[in-house]
Amino acid sequence: MVMDSYGTPDVLRVADLPDPRAGAGQVRVRIKAAGLNPIDAKIRRGEFDAVYDISFPGQLGNEFAGVVDQAGAGTGFSAGDEVIGFVDMAAYAEYVVVPAENLTRKPKELGWETAAAIGAVGQAAFNALRTLGVTAGETLLVHGAAGGVGGVVTQLARARGVMVIGTARADHHDHVRSLGGIPVHHDERLEQRVREAAPDGVDAALDLTGSEGAITVSIAVTRDKSRIVTLAAPQLARQYGITMMFGTRSAETVARVAESAARGELHLPVARRFPLSQAAEAHRALEAGGRLGKLVLTLD
Repeated sequence: MVMDSYGTPDVLRVADLPDPRAGAGQVRVRIKAAGLNPIDAKIRRGEFDAVYDISFPGQLGNEFAGVVDQAGAGTGFSAGDEVIGFVDMAAYAEYVVVPAENLTRKPKELGWETAAAIGAVGQAAFNALRTLGVTAGETLLVHGAAGGVGGVVTQLARARGVMVIGTARADHHDHVRSLGGIPVHHDERLEQRVREAAPDGVDAALDLTGSEGAITVSIAVTRDKSRIVTLAAPQLARQYGITMMFGTRSAETVARVAESAARGELHLPVARRFPLSQAAEAHRALEAGGRLGKLVLTLD
């Protein structure tokens, strides 16, 4: 799946490209499923043009699960190994070639779609909590707590003994509660709602929505501005002097997330599945929002 320019989901099209080949230290994976993330739509629209060096035709997709079918020397992988991996803008495809260090073995207990969808959100969640430095007894405000990253952050933070206040639409409040968070509705009374839930203020705040209102409320209620992080609004981060986190990806982190999910300690629902050929429709669903769980592209 490629795009010849920035634009609406209609810029995505199927293309026949030469099969990539694995060199020394590289592994080729036959993709079974690829996860969709909000950043995919932002890149497609051109909002990260200053961050990523993109040439056309360009590809999208940064997380996948599949089966190794070609392994270069010294990788430690063999044909037939089931793996979870990450890549920069190349996962919407039948095959992907990545360095061996981008892969971890898929637990047998995880289905393909869950395995494909958990890597990016899991890494983002782990990195965000590390950046925020939240510890037991502290209070964390999460904007977008019902989403993929937000749901994982909420579960991981609660496991650490952190109180989580999570903004979400009203019909997603039960889901936030099921993850251990305290749901609050994001409207014009958001600051008041957060103060009611945390009268002494919050210790850290994480924005996953890109909303200016979320950021200004975070500044108002968080004791230390240096502990406010956004994953979704680089321009607003510069404007308000908060941290924009891009994060460092690692197979070790993916493995930790996957193992937690395989043990049933971490839950990430898959909301909808689309064949690769329907990537444009999947992007329309991605932009529409309003769902619980991840969107996934599947390949036979």
